Formats: sequence, structure tokens, C-alpha cells
Amino acid sequence: MTHLAATTQPQTRYAGLDGMRAIAVAVVVAYHLFPGWWFASGFLGVDVFFVISGFLITSLLMRPEAALGTGPGLADFWRRRARRLLPALGLLLAVCCTVAWLIGGDVLVDLGRQVVGALTFSYNWVSMAVGADYFSATAPELFRNLWSLAVEEQFYVLWPLALPLVLVIRAVWVRVLVALAAAAGSAALMAAVVGGGGDLTRAYFGTDTHAFGILIGVALAFMVARMPRRAWMTKHAVRRLIVVVGAAALLGLLVVACLTPADATATFPGALLAASLLSALAIFCGVWPGSWFGRALDNPLLKWVGDRSYGIYLWHWPLLVLLMAGLEGSGPEAGVPLGVSLAALALTFIAATLSYRIVEMPFRRRGFRAIAGAVGRGLAGTPRSRLAALALVAIAALGVGGTTAAIAAAPAETSAESSIAAGQAALEAAESPAAPAPPPVPLAASPSAAGAPSASPTPVTGAEISAVGDSVMLAATPALMQRFPGIAIDAAVSRSIWAGPDIIRGLADSGQLRPYVVVALGTNGPVNAESLEEMARIVGPDRHLVLVNAHAPRDWIAGVNADLLAFATTHQGVAVADWATAIAGHEDLLAGDRIHPTQGGGDVFAQAIDTTVQRIEYERAEHARAREVFALGVAEKLRGTTSP
Repeated sequence: MTHLAATTQPQTRYAGLDGMRAIAVAVVVAYHLFPGWWFASGFLGVDVFFVISGFLITSLLMRPEAALGTGPGLADFWRRRARRLLPALGLLLAVCCTVAWLIGGDVLVDLGRQVVGALTFSYNWVSMAVGADYFSATAPELFRNLWSLAVEEQFYVLWPLALPLVLVIRAVWVRVLVALAAAAGSAALMAAVVGGGGDLTRAYFGTDTHAFGILIGVALAFMVARMPRRAWMTKHAVRRLIVVVGAAALLGLLVVACLTPADATATFPGALLAASLLSALAIFCGVWPGSWFGRALDNPLLKWVGDRSYGIYLWHWPLLVLLMAGLEGSGPEAGVPLGVSLAALALTFIAATLSYRIVEMPFRRRGFRAIAGAVGRGLAGTPRSRLAALALVAIAALGVGGTTAAIAAAPAETSAESSIAAGQAALEAAESPAAPAPPPVPLAASPSAAGAPSASPTPVTGAEISAVGDSVMLAATPALMQRFPGIAIDAAVSRSIWAGPDIIRGLADSGQLRPYVVVALGTNGPVNAESLEEMARIVGPDRHLVLVNAHAPRDWIAGVNADLLAFATTHQGVAVADWATAIAGHEDLLAGDRIHPTQGGGDVFAQAIDTTVQRIEYERAEHARAREVFALGVAEKLRGTTSP
């Protein structure tokens, strides 16, 4: 996030903004570093920053010394933005790209695109152009947090050009209404995208769909700039009321940040809009004349964090991704151990503090040209100054070289995407016209069918299995085809239990449903009892339904596995293939997301299914043998009673 109060020192500093920045960055950092703790919707801290930026930048631009609309004034504004943002950003990119190059693997995926988006402040639009998913479980983007920086920078470029047109409106209340109407339009656009079943990332990343927080800050700036100062405003009772209102707004903001988010308009834009309005109210109470609330927010601790909030925001997510990749071999989506969270938090404060003192403040005070001149004079100066200047040049060259090497070494896809792609290719090859189709297996001839003529266990073959699954089964498809030649697999990405009944019904109606029906649909959300009942009904008493349980670092998995086991226990002809237990001790055979099996993990997946279906066949044979023994016993007794 950008924190611009320190860039230009106004004559009257707005109280409370440092504290609001500190609270906003704390909520975001807690959301990322400690997932599943308090702030389930902590991402809305970004919207707090948006409100602050809209308010502060508009307030600064309306000062007489800003001289908007003319070249020098506008150029100076953008130059100060560059001094504020670029040095810290450049340091982040150089250091993190170099470390990512040393680690290698999934953390390098799409790194070139990320660096381009970061340097051009177009990260949000570049990500949307390539179909990136902010809420994806398989793509731990190293610089994903920079999308919001891009939104703010686009505002800094466009708003100074548009503001003079708005200032033509002389009535302050009309300006406020114009800004609020634009904010409402942005929120309505987000709601339309989300409510219409559109891409959630498009709604969240879009500058047009997510500009309402900035525009609410703009409206607040218009209102505060011309707010009359009256004697009653500084009375003790009024200031006490302002403290109560401000504290209530702040508490409301934290409550909203603790709510469980939903992929619906209740959160996008509902919760985000609520956070923006509460932030604006808290800022208003902080800048109220003589406000105690603003001074309380600017206490030394919060002010220290607020001053460094830009660096804290920049560093916390890339450091978490790098620590997870280096120590755990996975991304944050796979679950963050407490030790990693604490290490990332400590390193974030260290990096942000060093960046603030060594990089950010010198460039903000002196500028690019003065720093470059100092380095040049150092190279031509005394041996000591020459050594220091050479060290700086060498460090910069190392960062550029490491970044270049990292981009060059970046793989085209993550290990999870590679596993899924290999499964999809195997599935397409099996479905091609050139591939011989296995002969259909009549249900009556199945060794597991009711009334089977033989009491001997017969190994179950692929020609007897219909498999329906999600991306986990898709990734395991090559191993399934190798272990069960002729198996029929219908697997796709992001499929849930709700899709199962329709797929199985279609197979049954077309006469393609085989004696063993294997279903693996528990990865992408809780199971639904009605869907399980419907699948069992379609499968019928003459077939066997095998439910594959799930393994993933998601909070619903334990419930999924318990529900599947309970269903199998209470329904005849239903069994559970225990993939979760089989892979638990072999997570090195999973992709970086700890969900999708690699080639070795696919073998474990296939073995779990094989073990279950062969056990079912063995139990069938045992039951058949018991019936034969019983029948023979009855026949012997009958012969005994009828003998002379």
C-alpha cells in the first residue's frame, strides 16, 4: 500500500492516519500470516488503505501549492510519488527474485509476468489478462499482494488529471455527491460481476470494480476541506462523542474483518463497502478539530508501524511465500505452520525497518538524481568512499542479475498444474478414436454382481470400473489407467460432490455404468448427504459404490472424510477407499499444493482404490462361499431325513 503523508509534509498534519494505516496493515498481515485465526476477512484491510489514499491524495492536491493543471505542478506530484514508491519496490523485487531463484520450483512460476506487472503498476490487469486466480489453491504467486499497489498508482496517474474538472463544481455538497455516486457505481459493478456468476478475481482486482474505497476517501476529502470550524466543535461533550463514534467505527471495522467471507455479493462488495464506510467514519473522527480520537490513534507504537506500513505490506507476503517454499516445499495455500508465520513476521519487520531507513527515507529526502550523483562522487573520491560506492553498485548488479536469472529459470506451470495436465493428456489419449475401447461388461457377468455363479474371488479389472472425480483423480489418471487397463474415467478440475449424481445418472441411462463405481469428489468442499443418497440409489444394489476420501490442507476435509465413512457404514454396497491415510506418510509424492498427486502419488491413489475393490471382491466371494456351505449343509440334512 502507499502511505503518502510522509511524502509531502502538509502545514497541518491529519491526526489518526498513521494509526489507521497501522491497523489496516496489521489486519492484512494477520490474515496472510495467521490464516484461520481471527481475521477471516482480513483482506479488507486493503480497502482501509484505499480510503486513506483517496482522502489524503485529494487533500494534498487541493492545497494551493499543488498547482494542478500545469506541467510543473503535475510533474512534481508524480516525481514525489516515484520517490515514495519505486526505491522500496525495486529493493523488494531484486531481493525476493534472487532468493526465489536459489529456491527454485513452483515459486518461480509466472515470475516474469509478475515483475512486469509490478514495475508498470498494472499487476491487477496483467493478472486478469492471463486468467490468474487470486483465490486459487494451486498458484502461490510471489508478488500477488502488489495488485492493490497497482490500483492505487493508476488512481495517482488519472485522478490529478480529472480533479480540476471536478473542482469546477463550486458547491462542496455536489462534489461530495459526485464522488459518492461514482463509488456507488463501482460497488454496483462489482456486485453485478459477482452476482452474475462472473470471475471473482476480475471483480476484486478490477480498478473499475474496486475503486469505491478510494472514491469514498475522495468524498471525505471534499467534505473535510470545506468543513466550517465552529466553537461548539471543540467543546468537551462534542469531542467525547466523537471519540465514542470513532471507537465504534473502529470496532465495527474489526468485527467485519472477523466475519467469514463468502463468494457472493454479501462480501463482494458488501463487507468491503462496509469496511470502507467505517474507515471513512473513523478518519473523520480522527481529523475532527481537537479530536482526542486522532491523537489516541497516533500513539507512538501505531505511529511507528504506520510510518513503515508501506514496507510491511510489501514484504510480508513474498517473505511468507519464500519461507513456505524453502522450508515446507509448498505454498501458503497448503497451510502455514506457526513457526513459519512467526519467522515471516519477524523478517517482515526487519526488512521493512531496513528498507525505511536505508532506502526509502534517503530517496524521499534527496531524490534519484542526488543519490546517483552521490554514488558517482563516491566512485571518484577517496578509497573509502570508492569502496562504499562499489559495494552499492555490486549489490545492485547482484539484484538485477538474480532477478534476470530467476525470470529465465521460471517454469511454465506449477507442479500441481503439471500433474493435472499429464492426467488430462492421458484421458484425452484414451478417449481418442485411435484408442481401442474395452468391451462392455454385462452386469450379470460381474464377479461382484448379485447371484454370481462362482464363490472364488476374481481380481477386479479396469473394464469393471467407472470412475468419477475432481482434479485429484485427474492428476492420478495415468496411474489409474496403468493399474486398471480399460477403466472409464470422468474427471475434471474444480468439481464438487454436487456434480456426481448427474454424471452417474448419465452413465446409467446410456448403459455405460459398470459394476464398480468409484467417486472422488471430496476435495473442493463439504459433501452433501442428498447427493450421496442419490448416487447410491442410481448405483443400485447390484453394483458397488466406492467413495474415495480426501487429503488437502483445507478446514473442511476432516468433516468430508467423517461424513463419507458414516455414509458407508450405514449403507450396504458402499465402501470408502482411504486415500487420506495412504498418502499421509508420503506427502513428498504430492505437488507443491499438497493436494494433487505427482506420478508416485498417483500410484498411491490407485493402490488405495485397488485395495478397496479387491477387498470388496474377497468379501463377496467369502459370502458366496458361506452361502454354498450353508446350502450344502441343508441338502445333507434333507437327504438324511428322506433316507430309509
